[in-house]
Amino acid sequence: MRIARDGTWFHEGTPIGRPALVRLFNSILKREGDRYFLVTPVEKVGITVEDAPMIAVDFEVESQGPDQVLTFHTKTEDAAICGPENPLRVLRDPTTGEPSPYIHIRRGLEARIDRKSFYRLIDLCSHEETAQGRWFGLRSSGQFFPVIPSADLP
Repeated sequence: MRIARDGTWFHEGTPIGRPALVRLFNSILKREGDRYFLVTPVEKVGITVEDAPMIAVDFEVESQGPDQVLTFHTKTEDAAICGPENPLRVLRDPTTGEPSPYIHIRRGLEARIDRKSFYRLIDLCSHEETAQGRWFGLRSSGQFFPVIPSADLP
């Protein structure tokens, strides 16, 4: 089994088209170190994950400013409130500088945030001083999540 970068699940090279089956597999997905497994009481089967095992396709915003709370929703119907338990992180490609945003969902499993949602997130960002200098980022559940150093913005 394999989960492609776009979140599509494959079995023996064929996409799994039934959403209920994908949700079932997602519910038994576990991460151990850098490896992923489907775990039942009877067996444990390794799978390949090209990027992140889930895709966050939307989010909701409650309140504004420092009291803002972001709740992310995945393609497989998981939900996670961004905060200390479910942090947001952004990796940047060292060559292009292109961002890849992720949100922790559960038990060490992350979802890559889709492009449309990331653009909406950027509209909620502000500049803040951190121990690492001035950063452009966003707040959720009382915590600041840095996206990019302010100096790197045009």
